[in-house]
Amino acid sequence: MRNLLPFISSHPGGRSALTCRFRCGDACFKETPNTSDNEYAGDIIAGAVSRRSMMRAAAVVTVATAAGTAALTGPNAPQAEAAALAGHGGKPGRPQKPRASGARGLRFSPVAPNRDDKVTVADGYAQNVVIRWGEPILRGAPAFDPDKQTAKAQAGQFGYNNDFLSLLPLRGERGRQVMVANHEYTDEILMFRGYDPANPTREQVEIAWAAHGLSVVVVQEEHRTGKLGPVHRHPLNRRLTATSEFRMTGPAAGSALLRTSADRTGRKVLGTLNNCAGGTTPWGTTLHGEENFNQYFANGTTAEHKRYGIGTGATGRKWERFDRRFDLGKEPNEANRFGWVVELDPYDPDSTPRKRTALGRFKHEAAQPRLTSDGRPVVYMGDDEKFDYLYKFVSSKRMKKGNSRAAREHNLTLLDEGTLYVAKLTGDSPVDEIDGTGKLPNDGEFDGSGVWIPLATGTTSHVPGMTAEEVYVYTRLAGDKVGATKMDRPEDVEPSPRTGRVYVALTNNSDRGKAGKPAADEANPRNANKHGQILELAENWDDPTSDGFAWRLFLVAGDPDDPATYFAGFPKESVSPISCPDNVAFDAHGNLWISTDGNALGSHDGLFGVATHGDRRGELKQFLTVPAGAETCGPVIQDRRVLVAVQHPGEIDGASVENPASVWPDGPGKIVRPSVVAVWRKDGRDIGV
Repeated sequence: MRNLLPFISSHPGGRSALTCRFRCGDACFKETPNTSDNEYAGDIIAGAVSRRSMMRAAAVVTVATAAGTAALTGPNAPQAEAAALAGHGGKPGRPQKPRASGARGLRFSPVAPNRDDKVTVADGYAQNVVIRWGEPILRGAPAFDPDKQTAKAQAGQFGYNNDFLSLLPLRGERGRQVMVANHEYTDEILMFRGYDPANPTREQVEIAWAAHGLSVVVVQEEHRTGKLGPVHRHPLNRRLTATSEFRMTGPAAGSALLRTSADRTGRKVLGTLNNCAGGTTPWGTTLHGEENFNQYFANGTTAEHKRYGIGTGATGRKWERFDRRFDLGKEPNEANRFGWVVELDPYDPDSTPRKRTALGRFKHEAAQPRLTSDGRPVVYMGDDEKFDYLYKFVSSKRMKKGNSRAAREHNLTLLDEGTLYVAKLTGDSPVDEIDGTGKLPNDGEFDGSGVWIPLATGTTSHVPGMTAEEVYVYTRLAGDKVGATKMDRPEDVEPSPRTGRVYVALTNNSDRGKAGKPAADEANPRNANKHGQILELAENWDDPTSDGFAWRLFLVAGDPDDPATYFAGFPKESVSPISCPDNVAFDAHGNLWISTDGNALGSHDGLFGVATHGDRRGELKQFLTVPAGAETCGPVIQDRRVLVAVQHPGEIDGASVENPASVWPDGPGKIVRPSVVAVWRKDGRDIGV
């Protein structure tokens, strides 16, 4: 039996206190913002059976047949998958040696869990650091010098803590692509020597403003290898920071709720903050989710501020000392201008990025569109907070094909008109079969049905007592009012380009089952949930505009030797341990790739691939691990290359510039630097085949 690795942190998952402090302002140690009395998923399970409908049944059949998993719908599902594995040389009940067989796209020997201070990749693969924090990308930007940082220099250099990544084609420039990166947050303790958290200097604060935001960087591949490197002064290269100009668009733009003393129009915003994951649109733009924006604002005064997790006192970074807009006692509407999905056109370095109000305001983890059969984009989104909600947006406009100026201008309006929905889930097992341990119910799966509840369409509100503008600006409150299902930190939400199934990463929730908190339910089946799960959702009739869906848990994460884990019925002795799923992406074979954040199994975070269909559905393998203190972010899975963003390396309690906890990526004596890494097969062939 595999020994469970020691648990090394008292913070949620395996995060350090330093990470909790700088990334989300210790959100997990504060009062849960959602104090509404709407139904928990567990409250509605007991009556689920009597409320089943033929539509729900049809949707469940659709999930099973389209995903190739009809054998997984009954209590004998795990045994059926074990038999299927045996037909490929596996022996259920006996641990298997690492092997390079597996689902197509996942044929590599899995990396063992480890605590090595480096990026460890599967055998037969090579890697390089594509770009580091501080590398100059704009003309005139100086080389990085950690002891001579300035705000002006940082505004021309690659930002800090890279998260979401996107690679887009660049026509006419052979071997080059456009890379877009989010810069989620800054950790000043690891950036500045002698940093005093109680008394930051103006220069330090302005450097931090410049290190937030987005980077657009053209990258060049090296002939005969998979290496990528930045084209440092390409005309498309761009930096957007906490002081760059952004434009509010959509039905709430211009609302009185978005106006400030500096912007009487409610349409012009300075900056984007805490950009976590994102998405790449079919029309060639990128989407960026503003997540833990609440931590940057001081002196919250209203119930709406509280619902968004904004405190009543000073902030940890003390930005309010240097710019009044971060003091809500002086500018109560400024926080309303953050918490949106930002759309960027990376091919136009002179364009003004847009904050799309039609997609609602909450702690956006990501936003990945899919198209309907008639060409309308549908965007799925998670609100990354304990006991908050899952959303989707259905556009009322169709995408125009082609790259003409008219087509691009039209497509840049697609996310301004449509309907915003929130999800309500129902389990199909009796409540007494969900005991909080992760034990499967008698039907062999955690599954059920759900409905999409409309919140607003254009200027029309569907929520009693709220105007449309209020729905968009205070979307969390709208979800409270209509009884949306409280989930366990829905982070990245991605539709499969092959099947249309939607996968929701639910990272963890240590408060599940605590006194006064909701207990385990069928969608969140473990109390004190340290490891998280991934939910699979199928729209009724496979129509993304549908108002109903079927769902089931695809993975219940953790150590496979723990009985409270589940891998789509695949034999657990043949999978890698995984904890705290976060960002996800798909490869060309339909496999789901999962990056982790806060591994609670005692090893470092990593990147995993898992088959979503066929007789190896649920087979999960670890492809790489990241250095000490780091989180794996932004995976991009191409045929012959994998990109990951190594975020906050060395972010371990007690670490500082003077006392580093990691020497990655440049070795002893060098400052630790968040960076992007490329991985490829040494023989030049496709990944995992």
